[in-house]
Amino acid sequence: MSDCKPEEFLAATICRLVLDPSAPTARHVAVGAASPVPAAACYLAQKLGYPIRLSLLARTQGNPFSDGTRELFDLTGQGRIDLFFLGGGQIDGEANLNLVGTGEWPGKGVRFPGSFGSAFMYMMTPRIILFREEHSPRVLVQKVDNISANGVSPPGVFRRGHAQALVTGRCVFRFHPDRARFSLASVHAGETVDSIRAATGFDFDVDGEVPQTPAPSDQELALLRGAVCDEMLETYPDFCARVFGRKLAA
Repeated sequence: MSDCKPEEFLAATICRLVLDPSAPTARHVAVGAASPVPAAACYLAQKLGYPIRLSLLARTQGNPFSDGTRELFDLTGQGRIDLFFLGGGQIDGEANLNLVGTGEWPGKGVRFPGSFGSAFMYMMTPRIILFREEHSPRVLVQKVDNISANGVSPPGVFRRGHAQALVTGRCVFRFHPDRARFSLASVHAGETVDSIRAATGFDFDVDGEVPQTPAPSDQELALLRGAVCDEMLETYPDFCARVFGRKLAA
């Protein structure tokens, strides 16, 4: 893994979650505007031969959303988006997200960018993968200051799905909506259960021995640096230059 950059590692990790055979099939995946790592993960799944339809909000050419986010919300409401990615300025142990801000409403402490459509996407998408590279008690808190998107709902409230997992720069958590708790699925190289507990503000379950998150295979790295980067260069030029060392031709 010494030759693997953190973003490549995380993209391969997310790709495996996208392709998880125990989860509902992800036929149509949508990726938000500022999500190059999840986008790389989905392109990797495609290049590995899986028939995933990928729609990028950030794509400038050939964007399938001719009407922007309004069309994304319409498709999601119709049940035509199977998987989406969300994060938060704060994420708590019940998978609640805070994209509003810290302190009293409306976030009088630190202001976050705003929840936008996160609440709707969280409720109406069958599968959500949460992603936040920073893993610290500041981000992963016992209880979010403000809930902009709720991880679970009361009985009788319609929602299509819940979070499947939370991927961070230290580990992978699985979410269990039946008990509204995360369990530790794997730890990245150099981490332990104790180090994850020390860096996490919420409590979580440990079910048996926790494995190490697999590093990308040689095939996955070659695809990320080759065919995946080819797909991403125009949409995410800064990311491709920083991670893959490639730039758009002048």
